[in-house]
Amino acid sequence: MIHSHYIISVYKKPRQSAAERKMTLKNHVKYYSVGPLLYCPANRSSIAQSVIQEKFGRRFSLALCLEDTIHDNYVAQAEQDLLQSLREIYTARQERDFFLPQLFIRVRHPQQIPMLISSLKECADVVTGFILPKFSPINAEAYIRKIVEANEISGRTIMFMPIYESEAMIDLRTRYEVLYSLKDSLRQVEELVLNIRVGGNDLCHIFGFRRHPDESIHNIKPVSSLFTDIVTVYGMDYVISAPVWEYYGGENWKTGLIAEIQGDKLCGFTGKTVIHPRQIEVVNDCYQVWASDYEDAKNILGWNKDSGMLVSGSQEGARMNEYKTHLNWARQTLFLAQAFGVRGQEVL
Repeated sequence: MIHSHYIISVYKKPRQSAAERKMTLKNHVKYYSVGPLLYCPANRSSIAQSVIQEKFGRRFSLALCLEDTIHDNYVAQAEQDLLQSLREIYTARQERDFFLPQLFIRVRHPQQIPMLISSLKECADVVTGFILPKFSPINAEAYIRKIVEANEISGRTIMFMPIYESEAMIDLRTRYEVLYSLKDSLRQVEELVLNIRVGGNDLCHIFGFRRHPDESIHNIKPVSSLFTDIVTVYGMDYVISAPVWEYYGGENWKTGLIAEIQGDKLCGFTGKTVIHPRQIEVVNDCYQVWASDYEDAKNILGWNKDSGMLVSGSQEGARMNEYKTHLNWARQTLFLAQAFGVRGQEVL
């Protein structure tokens, strides 16, 4: 449980070296386990039964959105609809077993966080955490305070995922200052940060861009350069999720999604925001680990460090494995294998 003096005390926490922080974050499969995050308006009345009846399968996470998907005039009603859905899921969970996805609430403003947790009472047990839209220097401290408050109210761990999508990051003259100041803010509660998320459509909106199903967001240079900077600043410490793919029907939607995920992975992203159940299995399949990668990762992590050589060929004799060079890759690969599986194999 986080105590009320938590924020004050962590400001005094000394800055750690890279070596000291090496295994503090990204060190558990839970950070890789969000997978495809299915977005749904919080006022969709059918969502509770869809979860209870496992209509979306058993390999996804769910975000109930109170922000952009809800009309400004209907926020209060959407909050009540959200509370009702979560209570329905909680009650059904007490009566029978079914797959409960990691469930997140995307809020509009910081004050909603403790209000919703307080209103849910014991039903808050079905909530994994909150999604913080347009995370920026203007609202970061308020969001963090309310996340701490929600943890105190609930008496259990409430995670969160900030979304990097605000205009504050666009100006090249101040971009690095903004990104590093936000990272410093997150240090207060870094163990509660499940993922960093990026808002691809919001960033494209700022410029007036929109990609077609045969086009990748990684080819939109003003946006992809920002992704590069976010991964550079945060990628050594946090798992960063890829932006939404908005196509789920018509020509080339699946081919385009697969192609963009390949770019996501090469750029350092793990998992992806999705907006339709059809997209879920595509994301899961694309993030499955190749068997050759899995075997190499196990061999690297099981290396005899007392041997005279820290380099050898892979099992199939196709590439070089080097302990010091590939260690971080190997750790991440095994976490991905636990979260998404290995193609054609069962992960123990």
